[in-house]
Amino acid sequence: MGSGEPPARDFIRQMIDEDNRTGKHEGRVHTRFPPEPNGYLHIGHAKSICLNFGIAEEYGGLCNLRFDDTNPMKEEDKYVKAIIEDVKWLGFDWGDRLYFASDYFDQMYEYAVQLVKDGKAYVDDLSAEKISEYRGTLTTPGKESPHRDKSAEENLDLLERMKAGEFADGEKVLRARIDMSHRNMNMRDPVMYRILHATHHNTGDKWCIYPTYDWAHGLEDSIEGITHSICTLEFEDHRPLYDWYLDELGAYHPQQIEFARLNLTHTVMSKRKLLELVEDGYVNGWDDPRLPTISGMRRRGYPPAAIRSFCKRIGVAKVHSTVDFEFLEHCIREDLNMTAPRFMGVLRPLKVVLENYPEDKVEEMELMRNPEEPEAGTRKVPFSRVAYIERDDFMENPPKKFYRLAPGREVRFRNAYLVTCKEPVKENGEVVELRCTVDPETCGGDAPDGRKVRSTLHWVSAVHAIDAEVRLYDRPFTVPDPLGQKDTDFKTFVNPDSLEVLRSCKVEPAVGNLEPFDLFQFERLGYFCVDPDSTKQKLVLNRTVQLRDTWAKIQKRQQAK
Repeated sequence: MGSGEPPARDFIRQMIDEDNRTGKHEGRVHTRFPPEPNGYLHIGHAKSICLNFGIAEEYGGLCNLRFDDTNPMKEEDKYVKAIIEDVKWLGFDWGDRLYFASDYFDQMYEYAVQLVKDGKAYVDDLSAEKISEYRGTLTTPGKESPHRDKSAEENLDLLERMKAGEFADGEKVLRARIDMSHRNMNMRDPVMYRILHATHHNTGDKWCIYPTYDWAHGLEDSIEGITHSICTLEFEDHRPLYDWYLDELGAYHPQQIEFARLNLTHTVMSKRKLLELVEDGYVNGWDDPRLPTISGMRRRGYPPAAIRSFCKRIGVAKVHSTVDFEFLEHCIREDLNMTAPRFMGVLRPLKVVLENYPEDKVEEMELMRNPEEPEAGTRKVPFSRVAYIERDDFMENPPKKFYRLAPGREVRFRNAYLVTCKEPVKENGEVVELRCTVDPETCGGDAPDGRKVRSTLHWVSAVHAIDAEVRLYDRPFTVPDPLGQKDTDFKTFVNPDSLEVLRSCKVEPAVGNLEPFDLFQFERLGYFCVDPDSTKQKLVLNRTVQLRDTWAKIQKRQQAK
């Protein structure tokens, strides 16, 4: 997959092209993104968001944002607000088409009454355990409930009494009357309504019976006039049930199309598994930058444009596959390389004293804001007698091919002077300071005698440096497929080194002017963003991604072959 190549025309767009050619749906294209407000969205949802909103935009159509809020026991208004924020942040707009399944509860109930009158639905007294037992298995047919053959009048009376709150939770359900020996388990008299005396985030206490997801989902698409109902593959076996409901009601039929969901290495994409990580304290909330949640990616500094590019380039297919986490990081780097301003920061500082530089002198060195964006101009960085460099940029006894600072060796300080190390200063055997000199004839340019150095180091003026806490993030799991390890709890593979916190970092003063979520590059170190934990007294930075791009190297090797 080349970095600039558009994906091949996928099967969903091919189907829509054919629909438009034949005049199906009168040329309309109307999609929807239908999340359940029972948790936070993740990168897999981002793929669906980009697909549904992207298709609507490409074809000049519409896309609704609709919440499938049929379970008041698990859904909360905070999730509704978080999902709205996530979709907006990704760059999409639904106009005035924000809907809820609960907006249609009255109409769904009337549909249920219609099926009861037609003898296609009945009230059942079996417990949930018995209903499951009576369903049978994939190889054995189910068994009909003894309550299946009540009259329509009796079922209507019971349904009205269920709605009126006369029965306790779980005492009765409304089931569709289809076929208990059907090969598709979803067609074996599925439950349509269950009794739940619970307050709903949108309808309050108006209802004490709530539609199941399978009863509501297809009806919502039908009511909204959706043309192409794009779902993940696990809904393929549910499609015959949705069709049966709509056929029996004589209702409008959307066209359901299934695609393979996104799987990503070194993480998990299950709301339930993510909830375990949050509740068991493996991460610090749903917006922890180690999680694949959209809020976590936003906090880590992933640009929405890069996520949209990633989702577009991985494409859609009918076969499950797993995308390497490194390709996501490649898309992040590719975007930030072009847009992120450059600064200098030192994560593990080592003090450098330039002995022949005047103590009271301060110069302003001119550096590019972004070499990939020359029109962004330059910035001024203060330079003085005492500086900080990365501890890893000095070795007292360097091995072969180590070209950075060492006793007697000369290097370039970025856009400043050539600097020579005279000697290290030690305390308790540890190097705590370097005594160095500058060549005053080399400020921002080559030495007059033409000599060259093999290394350029970034630096920060000590007197002007701002203190910062920097959080370095790594993969949340140590194995590519933590859920695929036989007979082992996936949490066994949580990466104990997924977060390293450095509290003594030094950064150039301009970084202190940035706002939460601002993105930038620390030269030689990677891309970072300002964490919302930052205050005027404490600057907190998150490393978004390192500079090293393994995926780009893999591409080059593949192209060479």
